[in-house]
Amino acid sequence: MKRTILVFGLLILALLLLFQFSKYTVISGDLDSEFAIAIIAIVFFFVGVYLNKKSLQKQTLVSKDIDHKKIETLDISKREYEVLVGISEGLSNKEIGEKLFVSESTVKTHVSNLLSKLNAKRRTQALQIAKDFNII
Repeated sequence: MKRTILVFGLLILALLLLFQFSKYTVISGDLDSEFAIAIIAIVFFFVGVYLNKKSLQKQTLVSKDIDHKKIETLDISKREYEVLVGISEGLSNKEIGEKLFVSESTVKTHVSNLLSKLNAKRRTQALQIAKDFNII
């Protein structure tokens, strides 16, 4: 999360610098305004392509051979499944809560529900059972 904020912050800073540079060159007469607008449009185009490519890569990683019917049979809710994925990524309850925009106690409740639905005593055991069922 912090990395994403840093990247977008740097991107905004770079775009602001580009705007200021183009404003300076247009005012000084060294550059036509159409050319400055074209440069800014090209930069925004490549940023959009880059962000789209990044978001598509994340979607393909999530869609493995997941047994959705088993998830339904175990009566695991969508949010509980998101918590299970967070556990599989090695995140703590606090980090899962920040990622899903819920409180840490809500994550603990979801983890408790997952443990009972998967008949597990620990998070690691729940992960192993989930892998055996092909739900993560």
